Amino acid sequence: MQEMLWKSTRDAVLSELKSRDSGLTDAEVAARLALNGPNSVKKTRTHVLKILWRQVTSNVLIIVLSVATLISYSLGQHTSSYYIFAMILLSVGLGFWNEYAAERTVDSLLDTISPRATVQRNGSHIEIPVADITVGDIVLISQGSIIPADLRIISSHNLSINQSTLTGESLASEKRSDPLSVAPKNPNEYSNIAYMGTMVESGNGVGVVVLVGQTTTFGALAESTTYIKPQTEFEKGLAQFGTLLVKVILLLTVVMFAVNALLGHPVLDSLLFALAIAVGLTPELLPVIVTVSLSRGAGVLARHHVIAKQLIAIENLGNMDILCTDKTGTLTEGIIELVDCVPIGKTTHEELLQAALIATSQDSTKTGIDAAVARATQSKHITDTTMHIVNEPFDFDRKAMFSVVQKDTSLHLIGKGAPEWILEHCHGAHAATLKAAFEKLYTSGLRVSIIVTKKVEKRNHYSWSDATDMQVLGYLTFKDVPKESARIALQHLHHLNVSVKVITGDNELVAQSICKEVGMDTTHIMLGSDVDSLSESALQDALLVATIVARCTPEQKLKVITTLRSLGHVVGYMGDGINDIPSLRAADVGISVNSAVDVAKGAASIVLLSKGLDVIASGVREGRRTFSNTIKYILMSTSSNFGNMFSAAGASFFLPFLPMTPVQILLTNGLYDVSQLGIPTDNVDRESLLKPRHWNIGFIKNYMLFFGPISSMYDFLTFGILLFVFHANGPLFQTGWFIESVMTEILVVFVIRTARTPFFKSKPSKTLLITCFTLIAAALCIPFSPFAHSLGFVAPSFTLFATLIALVLTYLTLVEYMKQKFLARYSL
Repeated sequence: MQEMLWKSTRDAVLSELKSRDSGLTDAEVAARLALNGPNSVKKTRTHVLKILWRQVTSNVLIIVLSVATLISYSLGQHTSSYYIFAMILLSVGLGFWNEYAAERTVDSLLDTISPRATVQRNGSHIEIPVADITVGDIVLISQGSIIPADLRIISSHNLSINQSTLTGESLASEKRSDPLSVAPKNPNEYSNIAYMGTMVESGNGVGVVVLVGQTTTFGALAESTTYIKPQTEFEKGLAQFGTLLVKVILLLTVVMFAVNALLGHPVLDSLLFALAIAVGLTPELLPVIVTVSLSRGAGVLARHHVIAKQLIAIENLGNMDILCTDKTGTLTEGIIELVDCVPIGKTTHEELLQAALIATSQDSTKTGIDAAVARATQSKHITDTTMHIVNEPFDFDRKAMFSVVQKDTSLHLIGKGAPEWILEHCHGAHAATLKAAFEKLYTSGLRVSIIVTKKVEKRNHYSWSDATDMQVLGYLTFKDVPKESARIALQHLHHLNVSVKVITGDNELVAQSICKEVGMDTTHIMLGSDVDSLSESALQDALLVATIVARCTPEQKLKVITTLRSLGHVVGYMGDGINDIPSLRAADVGISVNSAVDVAKGAASIVLLSKGLDVIASGVREGRRTFSNTIKYILMSTSSNFGNMFSAAGASFFLPFLPMTPVQILLTNGLYDVSQLGIPTDNVDRESLLKPRHWNIGFIKNYMLFFGPISSMYDFLTFGILLFVFHANGPLFQTGWFIESVMTEILVVFVIRTARTPFFKSKPSKTLLITCFTLIAAALCIPFSPFAHSLGFVAPSFTLFATLIALVLTYLTLVEYMKQKFLARYSL
C-alpha cells in the first residue's frame, strides 16, 4: 500500500489518483479499464484444455488400456487396436462434451447474479457490475455491502467493517477518513482503508478505489490460497460407491488376468481382456450422468427464477426436509405500507411523521418500514430539515434505531422501533396503557413502530445507554399483505414432506395472524427467549412441533438451525439481510434473493430472482429428480452390466475361446453408455419425489448381489443354448452373446427405472426412448454390416435371432417379477 494513500488527506489522495468527488468520466473509465483490466479476482472459468485433460486422466483404467492397446498395435494387431482406440475416444469425448456444457451452464447462471456496486460517475450515482470498477472510481458503501475493491475511505458515518475474510477476526473494525501519522504493524489495521471482500457491518461511507482485481490484498490472498470445500452428503455417497467399485474391479481384474494366463492364453490378450472387463464394469458415465442431471436441473430452475451457485446445491435442495424462513416476502408480498399514524399528547400528525423520517435509515436504498415511512412522508411533502449528528443503525437485538439531530439550538435523540424494548425505556402513563392497545393491533396482523424522543447534551459519542427515560410521540401501524400464492406453495411443500417454520423477529401475534391467513398451523408457537432458556432436549422437542419462532435475534435463529440439524434433519434457511448471514452459512441449504444485501447472496448457495415459496417447491422437486436419475444409472450398472461382465469373466475360464474379444466388450459397453445419456432427461414417478432420498451403499450392494446373479444366470443359459443347441464356434458365439448382452443391458432400464409394477405404468422420457432403441437398432445391424468381419462377428440365423429375442423377453419378465420381491424386502 503506497504511503500517500493512508498518510495523505482525502483531497491529496483524490489528486494523486486524478479523481474527484463527482467521479470519473466515461473516457477516463475506458482508459483505466484498458490499463488496469477488469476488477476480478482470478476465477476458474470454463477451460477447454483443462476439462479435456481431466477426462483423459480421471480414469486410470482407460490409461492402462490405452498403453496396452499401443503395445498390441506395435505387435501387429492393427484392426482391433483401431476399434479399441475409437471406444476410448468415444468415452473421453462424451465426458468432455457434457462437462464442458455443464460448466458453461453454471458460468451463464452466475452471470445473472454477478455482484454490483454503486459508484459516482459523471456527477451521478449509478449501479454497475463490480468487474467494471477501476482505479479512481468513487464508491458508495452501506450496511450489508461487500467492499468491491481496495478503497481509501474519504468520508464515513459510524462505519464498521468486518474483515474476517482476511484476518479471521470476528470483531468489526471502525473505519474513518482521517489520515494516519504512523503505519500500523499489521497491514490489515489501516483505519482508513477498506479491503476488497470485507463486509460493511454498520454505517455508511464513501471510498475511492486504489487497487483492483489481483493487485488487491484479497486478490493476492486468493491467488496463494487453496480452499477445499467440505464434501456434501451426495458427494460422500458418490465417493463410497466409487470405493466399492474399485475394490470389486481390482479383485476381478487381477483374478481374470492370472487365471487366463495360467490357462495358456497369450499374456497380452489376457491383459487386454481383463482390462476390457474392468472398463466394462466401470460406470465411467456416472460423473457425466450426475453433471448433466445437475446442469439440466440448473437450467430448469433458472427458468423458474432460481439460480444454483454450485450444481451440487440442487441435490442438497432436494434432500431438504425443513425450511426455515422469515414471513416478509415469502408468506407476504414484502411491500410494507403505512396504515395509520397515531400521535399522542400534543404531537401532530406531521410532527410524528417527520420524527419517524428522522429516525429512518440514512442509506440511499431503504427497505421495509423505512421505505414505507419514506413513501408516506414524500406524498405529504414532509422533509427532514434537521442536521444529523449521529445515525445509530438498526439494532437487531433491540429491534430499534435512533438518530441524534440538532433542532434549533438543542440536540434531540429520536428513536423508532418495536414497542417491546422501547416502552421499557420510556416515562409517563402512556407506556403502560399502550401495551394493551398494541395487543389488539398485533392480532389483526398489523406491525407497530413506536416513535420516541428526548433532549440530550452535546458530547463526542452517543450510545444506547442514552436511549432511556424517553417520551412517546406516537406510533405508526403497518401492514404487509399475505401472498395469494403462499397458501398453494405451502401445500406443495407439505406434499413434498418439507416442513416450513417461520423464524421472525416480529411479535408472535403478528406472525400468528399472517401465518393463519396463508393456512399454516399456528398451534405451537415459540419465542426467542424460549430458545435461550430451554434445555437442549426440551428445545429439540419444542422445535420439532413449533411452526413459528417469534421475537428471534440473529443468535437465536442460528441456534434454531443448528439444533434442527443436530436431530438429523436437512435444513434450509431463507434470508436476505445482514442479520441472516450466520444462519445462511450454518444451514445445509442457504437460500437468498437477488435483491438481498451482497453478503447474504454471497453466503447463500441458492439465489432466487424473485422471492417466494413457490419457486422453492420447484427446486426441491428438481433436486429429488436429479438424485433419482443418478440412482437409476447406478442400479442399472450394478445389475445387468455387472452380471454380463461377471459372466464374461467366468466363461473365459472354461471356453476354448474368449466369450467376447476386448474390442467386442468395449463396443458393448460403449453402446450401453451412449444409450444411457437420456437418463438425465428421464421422468421420475411422483411417489419418488414425495420424500428426500439418501445414499444407501448397503442397498446398492444388495441390489448388485440380487440382480447380478439373475443376469449371469441368463448369460449362462445363453451360453448353453449357443454351445449345445446351435453348436456355435467362436465368432457365432460372440455374436449371439453380443446381441443378448446389448439388448438386456439397455432394455432392463425400463424395468429398473421405476418401482411401479408393471413397469409400463411409468412413462419414460422421449429422449431416453429414442437413445435406447436407436442404440439397440444399431447393435442389431452391426453383425450384418461391412464392419462385422473386422469386429469378429458373423450374421446369425433367423432361428438364433428369434431365440435370443425370446431369451431377452423372458429375462425382462423375470427381472420385473423379482423387482417386486426385492423392493418388498429392501428400501432406499
